[in-house]
Order: sequence, then structure tokens, then C-alpha cells
Amino acid sequence: MKEHKFWTTQPVPQWGDGPPTGEDGYIEPPKAHDEIRKEPYTLPKEFEWALMDIDDPKESKEVYDLLCANYVEDDEAAFRFNYSSDFLKWALKPPGYHKEWHIGVRVTSNKKLVAFISGVPMSVRVRSKVVSAAEVNYLCVHKKLRSKRLAPVLIREVTRQVHLKGRFQAIYTGGIVIPTPISVCRYYHRSLNVQKLVETKFCFVPRNMTLARMIKVHQLPTATSIEGLREAEEQDVPKLHDLFKRYMARFSMAPEYSKEEMHHQLLSGRGTGNLGDGGTGRREGQVIWTYVVEDPQTHAITDFFSFYSLPSTVINNTKHSVLEAAYLYYYGTETAFVPGAEEDRTLQKRLLSLIGDALLVARDANFDVFNALTLMDNVPFLKELKFAEGDGFLNFYLYNWKTAALAGMAPVGDVPAGKGVGVVML
Repeated sequence: MKEHKFWTTQPVPQWGDGPPTGEDGYIEPPKAHDEIRKEPYTLPKEFEWALMDIDDPKESKEVYDLLCANYVEDDEAAFRFNYSSDFLKWALKPPGYHKEWHIGVRVTSNKKLVAFISGVPMSVRVRSKVVSAAEVNYLCVHKKLRSKRLAPVLIREVTRQVHLKGRFQAIYTGGIVIPTPISVCRYYHRSLNVQKLVETKFCFVPRNMTLARMIKVHQLPTATSIEGLREAEEQDVPKLHDLFKRYMARFSMAPEYSKEEMHHQLLSGRGTGNLGDGGTGRREGQVIWTYVVEDPQTHAITDFFSFYSLPSTVINNTKHSVLEAAYLYYYGTETAFVPGAEEDRTLQKRLLSLIGDALLVARDANFDVFNALTLMDNVPFLKELKFAEGDGFLNFYLYNWKTAALAGMAPVGDVPAGKGVGVVML
């Protein structure tokens, strides 16, 4: 593990610390308000701080442009996340968000936005304790300025702003390994538009297969299989919230959402107008798809699934400029509470049907690929539904909180793979 000068100064588990002893809890105690620095951290002289207003179309576009040109790329630099303005509003404006946590850096001379970091408030349960934390995301520095050491200053500044609001923990993820992940999950990919994925070099035709055969292997049924499946509506939120709460209690780490937060996460990003207004199977500006299963007799909500849209720019491809990717978000089913449902694979069978139908909804909305991580109850259904193992890994981190490792792509102790992590980061 290489040395990280910045992270060795932070309240995070360090390399070689070994598993934590005693109870889970903070590494550094909370500070009194008057102990927290009131002045922003010092930037190199040619830069200045800027609080970004995501509601302002001009400033939102600046954040969008910065992320589109400089944010996460794959190892071969063939794909780069392409966050829409609608997505950023959904991700950065949950109930109770703070504008002060949307932090930019501009060049003083021309006011060009060259760096960004964000935080949003989040309550997360880690094992038996609920932590009032910040979800920190979208740390991005312009490619030409990576030598300026702006990232540590951005992290310090967002930490200061979070502390000023009385929160002293954070959750964050990254593709890179820094001190010290509490869990690691692997990406899996389910091909929906095989031909386009091959043409963009997202995947390749195996040696023992033709393209036509590969397309046939990944063909999905024409119609969904679960009776009572429909789009979620406003009136479903209380029932959705109840099912979500009980279902997520089965995982070692999970978000604690209020009904208002649940509404935001699963319904507020559904776009405007009717399905079809934003293209086949889509509303204008839609970023989240949420479906429920309503029992025809009792009208109870027995299941739900959701996925979000995060396209990628295809770099240097003359035929395709965008790869339409759906990402599995939260889901739940009453089947999990049937005695013996995991042991006799009843739960696995139900999830195969439920997520199988999610794949159909995504295909019919013209998504090219459906992505999922090895978290929650995903592991038992990924291979059955023909998800292919990806090259990417996502490391989960907690700031100023010590806890033992959580089961992600690998089991930990008697906790099966996936069941340690019930948080999906946008």
C-alpha cells in the first residue's frame, strides 16, 4: 500500500491498524462550534473559492461541464461519466441539503470553474449505530491542474463546512484505494444492446461465439413477468418507506431515510410530462425509474425496484457518442421475511423475477447496459441474470468512524458477500 501523506493526517483507519477494538465509534471526538475554523482554507494565490448554486442554470452547467470533461474515466480512457444537470439537481438537493456544501474553485483571473466537491446530509446506520453523516461526492479537479494539490484543500474545506453544521462523520466511495476501505464491491454489467456495446468496445465477442449468437444469448423476454407491476406513484411512498426500512435492516450498513427523503430518492427525479416525452420509455429530464408490485387483492405493496440513469461519454468513437447506462438502485421484497426464504432460495427466485423485470423496463427505455455492484442481495442473482463481471471496483470509506470490515464482494465472517453494504452512492 503506497503512502498517502494527506490521509495519514486524517481521522480514518490507517494501513496496518488491524481490526478496531471495542465498540464502533468516532476516531476523533466532535468539536464544539467555537473550536471549528471559521475561515476557508487557503488556496494557491491564482485560485478562489466559489459556492455553486445548482439551481442557477449557468452555475449548474459549469459543474456539468467540469465533470463531463474531467471526472471518472475507465482505465483505457474510452468512457467518462456524463452527469446531466437534472441528475445533479436530484443528487445534490435532497431534503435538508446545504448550499455551502457545494464547493467550487475558480481561477481568479477569468473565473473559470476548475474544481468541485460536494456533500449532502445523510443518516447512515453502521451495524447498530445511526450516524448523522455527510455523503461526500463528485471530487473533481481539472486534468491540467492535478499537480496543484487542490484535492486535499477541497477535502479539508468540505470537512470544515460539514463540521460547521454539527456533523463529524462522512461516507464516500472511490475507485482508488486510500486508507482504509471498510468494504470493496465489484461492478457487474448486464448487456442490453449487445451490438452497440461491442461497437463502442465496452465489451467484446468471446472467441468461441459470434456476434449474432451473443445477441441471442442476451435476449430478454418481450414482457414483464410479475402481475401487479406498475410505476410507483406519490401515494405509494408510505408503503414504500415501510418496506424499504424493514428490508434494509437486513444489511450491516444502510441509509436511514425519512418519508420525505424516500420520496426524494425514488420519485423526485422521475422527470416531467408523460412516458415517451423524453424518448422511448422516458419522461423529459427523467433520471430515476421506480416500480412497485401491488397485490391485486389486498393492494399491499409487496415489492419494488429502482434504477437510475448515468450515461457515459464514449471517447473517440465515430459511430456512438453516448453509452446509455442504467444503475441498479434500491429494491425490496416481502419475500425476504418468509421463514427460510434465503435457505430454500425463495428469495433468490423472487429477486430473479423482480430484477429480471427491471432489465426489461430498462431495455424498453433504450438503455444499452444495466450495471450493479456486489452489495445488498445482488450476488445470488447476478450470474443467473447474465451479468458479466466487470473490471471496476468501488471502495467504501467512512470518515472519523471505526468499525470492522463489511461484507462486499467477499464474505466477512458469517456475513455473506454483499450483505455488509446497503448504501448505493450516486
